[in-house]
Amino acid sequence: MRILVTGGAGFIGSCFVRMLLGPDDRDGRPAPDAVTVLDALTYAGNRRNLAPVAADPRLAFVHGDIRDRERVGALLDGHDAVVHFAAESHVDRSIASAAAFVSTNVLGTQTLLDAALARPGLTFLHVSTDEVYGSVSHDSWTEDEPLRPNSPYAASKAASDLLALAYHRTHGLDVRVTRCSNNYGPYQFPEKVIPLFTTRLMDGGSVPLYGDGRNVRDWLHVEDHCRALLRVLTEGRPGRVYNIGGGTELTNRQLTERLLAACGADWDRVEWVADRLGHDLRYSVDSGRIRSELDWTPRHSFDEGLAHTVAWYRDNRSWWEPLTTRAALR
Repeated sequence: MRILVTGGAGFIGSCFVRMLLGPDDRDGRPAPDAVTVLDALTYAGNRRNLAPVAADPRLAFVHGDIRDRERVGALLDGHDAVVHFAAESHVDRSIASAAAFVSTNVLGTQTLLDAALARPGLTFLHVSTDEVYGSVSHDSWTEDEPLRPNSPYAASKAASDLLALAYHRTHGLDVRVTRCSNNYGPYQFPEKVIPLFTTRLMDGGSVPLYGDGRNVRDWLHVEDHCRALLRVLTEGRPGRVYNIGGGTELTNRQLTERLLAACGADWDRVEWVADRLGHDLRYSVDSGRIRSELDWTPRHSFDEGLAHTVAWYRDNRSWWEPLTTRAALR
């Protein structure tokens, strides 16, 4: 199989590429014949994320934008599948300005879908988020729930989900959609909560906790997510949506408590800040479909995964220090 990975220099995309080309975690599935990464290398894209597999002759890197119709069309020739990660993904940035989110997440996805239509037999795996469902006070969202996004970011991802599924229903394109809970792990850009808190605490700084800290998120290790994506790519059904959850729900206060302990810090390092606009109280997805249909379960316990993640940031200061300086995250 020859696979085009959009956003493959980002956090989740690069993990997927490393898994495709590495020796482990493919669950016995055959290695790809070729992997092409298309990435615009915006602030969160980093070619160093691909360093462990950079010398693999099966890997090709293309610096480009998913909205570039000519480039996307030329790249898709000779590929059997697209795994589409490329997206603007930070909620706070979408609240400050939504234009880039609509342009990249919606129009960029449409550009890819149009190019895929011209290549019969191609599989299109669209990677999305649990945020498209909005907040849920109890129980968990199944794939059949209506979408009720509450942030500009989530709305742009919901729009791209519906567009991708419409191309399946209208044109018969082999589209598969996944919606994951909050990811964590090595190589995550330090604007997201776990690497942001970890790196700030390691530097002796303070960390911001929104509102009263009661907002609940489910946590999924990035390697478990990528193993699930590989299952959907190789065994999933066209037109199907698959939720992917980690099974560990924590309030932001509980998560902060764990990060303080892991970094040897106290609550006096926490700054209570005004709540985010439109902040969803709780996300929770039901992963029963992917567990039963594709025999997937997460391997990483949260405690083990968080300890490993904190240790990775402690041991890889040279990776994240330039990023925090460049993005003014201090």
